[in-house]
Amino acid sequence: MLSQFLKEEDGAQVVEYALIIAVVSIGLVLALQPLTLGGSFGTFIGRVATCLTTAVCV
Repeated sequence: MLSQFLKEEDGAQVVEYALIIAVVSIGLVLALQPLTLGGSFGTFIGRVATCLTTAVCV
């Protein structure tokens, strides 16, 4: 039973996907950071919300 548990590799795939998601998340935070410095991040989020909830995208 223990040897079968040690041979199991499904958990490794989950860890790999979690690492990929973490790297992409860090990249997004770094890419969107300039928007927060100018104070226009709230405006940006508002525009995205408007585009998603209505048919008008500005």
